[in-house]
Amino acid sequence: MDNEDVQSFPTRFSFRLESSRTLPLLTGCVYKETRFIFILSAVPGVFTHKSSGYNNRQFSFNASTRKSCMLAEEIKDLIQESYRQLLKSRELIPRFGQRLMIAEIAKHLSIIDDSPASREYEETADTLESSSSDLGSPDQAVKAPTAPVCVIEAGTGTGKTLAYLLATIPLARALNLKVIIATATVALQEQVISKDIPELLNGSKLDFSVALAKGRRRYVCLSKLDLLLEPNDSLQAIIEFYGEESTDLGKPDARLYQEMLEALADGSWDGDKDAWKRPIAEQEWRPLTVDNSSCLGARCSNFSHCIFFRARETLDKADVIVSNHDLVLSDLSLGGGVILPEPSNCLYIFDEAHHLPVKSNNHFAANIRIRSTRAWLESTGDLISKLLLENLIPVDSKHKYEKLQAILQQRLEEYWLMLQPFLLSEADVRNKRSRYTFPHGILPPDVRDAAGNLFGAFSQLAGLFDNITDELKAEIENAENLSRKKLAEQFYPIVGNAQRRAEASTALWAAYSKEDVPGKPPVARWMTCREDDTQIDIVLSASPVLAADNLSEKLWQQCAGAVLTSATLSALGNFDLLKLRAGLPESSFFLSIPSPFDFGRAATFAVPIMGCDPSDTQRHTNFIATALPQLILQPVAALMLFSSRRQMVDVMERLPEDLQKIVLCQDDYQKAQLLKYHRQRVDQGQSSLIFGLASFAEGIDLPGRYCEHVLIAKIPFAVPDDPIEITLSAWIEGQGQNPFMTLAVPDAAFRLVQASGRLLRSESDSGRITLFDDRLFTKRYGKQILASLPPYRQERIEI
Repeated sequence: MDNEDVQSFPTRFSFRLESSRTLPLLTGCVYKETRFIFILSAVPGVFTHKSSGYNNRQFSFNASTRKSCMLAEEIKDLIQESYRQLLKSRELIPRFGQRLMIAEIAKHLSIIDDSPASREYEETADTLESSSSDLGSPDQAVKAPTAPVCVIEAGTGTGKTLAYLLATIPLARALNLKVIIATATVALQEQVISKDIPELLNGSKLDFSVALAKGRRRYVCLSKLDLLLEPNDSLQAIIEFYGEESTDLGKPDARLYQEMLEALADGSWDGDKDAWKRPIAEQEWRPLTVDNSSCLGARCSNFSHCIFFRARETLDKADVIVSNHDLVLSDLSLGGGVILPEPSNCLYIFDEAHHLPVKSNNHFAANIRIRSTRAWLESTGDLISKLLLENLIPVDSKHKYEKLQAILQQRLEEYWLMLQPFLLSEADVRNKRSRYTFPHGILPPDVRDAAGNLFGAFSQLAGLFDNITDELKAEIENAENLSRKKLAEQFYPIVGNAQRRAEASTALWAAYSKEDVPGKPPVARWMTCREDDTQIDIVLSASPVLAADNLSEKLWQQCAGAVLTSATLSALGNFDLLKLRAGLPESSFFLSIPSPFDFGRAATFAVPIMGCDPSDTQRHTNFIATALPQLILQPVAALMLFSSRRQMVDVMERLPEDLQKIVLCQDDYQKAQLLKYHRQRVDQGQSSLIFGLASFAEGIDLPGRYCEHVLIAKIPFAVPDDPIEITLSAWIEGQGQNPFMTLAVPDAAFRLVQASGRLLRSESDSGRITLFDDRLFTKRYGKQILASLPPYRQERIEI
């Protein structure tokens, strides 16, 4: 039976499930489409489809077990019609993967047709009923409801951006929800706002408004600008008390600030850092900005003209908001609805979603520098004296600060001495640095108790600054003397910054004094001794080992719905690693759509017969340096990826001089400049070989002749001394699992897929991938990794 003879009729088939349980044969249907045949069912499993461009590939997916509403016909019709219009306007052929992605997102998000309140009621009722009947315990905790979440891996060439825009915007508009598109990189953010959305608006009849969301520090603060143009003691205070390292600020450039003021006045600049006519150095920009803790909001005399709040108003009116992961996480860490609209009114799309767990951990981590904090406490005493001198605080506040300062200085000194033996055991003289990770994240009792004392004192300090900010607010609101009001406004951001730092210190000491819940993922706790030419400091750090709890509590349980997508989300053929790290709801829908590229035709994946293991660094480095002149046949455009900076430098030094001349090394250039030079060389018919580290293994787009050979030094296992991974691995082992197979191997497979993906960026690309690591063939885990790669032609080569 050929494609033209297929009709819709019931058939019987079985599924291969991601879980180990088996299912009996189920009834499904074969549906006829113009270019392909595929099998669908509402149970978790794998379906196979046939089409001219996909070669009987399998798509793994699982279906949500939650109650689901049928997608309203009018929304479905609008999505389909918009897609047809877009294809026609751009003269494109429909892509199977893109169509599938649109359909699955729309279908599985249709559950948000229910209001959040009714959805919560239904799920709570279901949980209570289950608790009562199965456990017989009225005190059983009710599991918080979670939003529908779609996780879709869509290979390069799928057209995933337009797919998620088409699937979500009509649905969100019908339900009066905002669509928040969050990217991990500025490059993709610019592509979405400048290319993809305009194409959709111009190529279809969809009508929606768009806004670009940026953080508060991307906009100039008018009050700060005014202050910086009136040099006085308060200006000096800002310079002295701003941020972690006030010495980085340097002397303010009054000419630059005057030029900015004039540009704002004549309308040639809107106050957005990115819109200024030339790059602005960080030390010139930072004094012009505030964060949430140092902004007066509606109390500010410039509030009616505030550039940030004007931009914030456009977000309230926009149907689609383009943002980034960091800004979304910042908003969620503040409780949601502070920078962006309320999460319950938002449908989130996380593009490049594999970054989300790590970025989440970074946002909920804490750290302080002990010696820097002691110096800050000393200088903040001068701030308190100035506030008292200006009669902005009572004498009692100064006395309280002096008492707390003395206690904190003593306790920090004692803590410094207490930590010395741990750091001496891990000294790295060569790099003037040592790091000690507390095993399992557990501090010795005396170290934890001392942290508890510091937590109490810093909590009192944060409370004192909270009271001082209240006094300044009252002065601003009630002062009859305009000059006093202005003076209070000038000091408010300085005190707000001090409060923020006190709260950040409190968070660190809270993490160091708290015991982890047995059986739950621990907090990683470590310290690093840093030495420069002037001083030695100890940096204390704490971070969740998994983002699961924070994302579940602040995102999955709060939002209306979410889509996570990227070219690579799975590892070793499943989504287990992402589920673990991101805490995705059990009801999440997972789908993997392969790239339409013909990998077997376009690319060769070659592994030399090495005769040495990458663990033998010296021999492995020599092998690469010897092999490169034979593999790099000029003229060539190639990318060489290393896992170690030391090996990258050593290989470079051992190359013949003629090959060294064509190398562009990551350490020698900014990324954008390096890529520019590379393209210029290729355009001029010259050879160019990029040497890069992990940051070049993704987000680098060198299509066609700009990259015809990708070389990878070894299987990209994570750095073994990362404190978070050390602590997580120990916990995984304590749960009776093998951390190497549970974490290290899937993570390495994921990274290798990303790295090899730098070669083929369009359907017309072709070339070679060479991996200098034959553990793919000699180790059992290597064969698993090899099986997870796209179906390249494979070669073993002798050099």
